[in-house]
Amino acid sequence: MPPAPRRSWGSAVLRALALLVAFAGMVAFAAVLARITLVSVPGAVGEVHSNVRPGDSLRHYLLYATTADALRQVGGNVLLGLPFGVLLPVLLPRARGLFGVLLRTAVVMLLVELVQGALITGRAFDIDDVLLNTTGALLGYLLLGRRAGRALHRRPAAAADVRPGPEGGGGA
Repeated sequence: MPPAPRRSWGSAVLRALALLVAFAGMVAFAAVLARITLVSVPGAVGEVHSNVRPGDSLRHYLLYATTADALRQVGGNVLLGLPFGVLLPVLLPRARGLFGVLLRTAVVMLLVELVQGALITGRAFDIDDVLLNTTGALLGYLLLGRRAGRALHRRPAAAADVRPGPEGGGGA
């Protein structure tokens, strides 16, 4: 098996810099996520209700909320998931695939919603938020995350590429 090609010093530095920027982005994103979602809203006590039925909150926004409020709620939750779709494939090479990104995003957002519903005053669990956040991660992955992950974490040549063909197999 031929040795793997060596990366140049410059490409290694650029890769390390990209990973550092992605890590800083994820830390900043985590701080923003916590600031937005894990802050008490005492005035909302009695006004918020948990939602475990997918689509209920979305239906409510479409039927009863103003267009601006519906866009803020739905769009904000989608935007909140975008960084996961971009940063996870960069930071975690094993999370480069669509399923890996969506699963990890759903788990993290589910945990955030559970904490909101159980521990934060004036906040409630909403499964639609998890679905919208995961949709945002899907968009981020499709728009940029997939390419960024592939560019930073190139897979080695497949074993099939180095095996001899039928003519080189050495049979009769």
